[in-house]
Amino acid sequence: MMSDPDETTDAAHLMVVGTKVDVRTGFDGHWSNGFVVADHHDGGYRIRRRSDNTVLPAVFDADQVRRERRNSMWWY
Repeated sequence: MMSDPDETTDAAHLMVVGTKVDVRTGFDGHWSNGFVVADHHDGGYRIRRRSDNTVLPAVFDADQVRRERRNSMWWY
């Protein structure tokens, strides 16, 4: 049986270590930037803060992390 070409494995969606990402905050659900993927861990990500290189203690689920989206404002 052929598999659906749109169906991909979780491994295909993993972001590589060092990818700049935004993280969904637990407080209000907004996206916060200034992070990179530090490691893959139990189906989620360990995240490092770019400002001070601190690895955050929590493991973030894949739906709480997205590739960094640059602001489209001209002065950014």
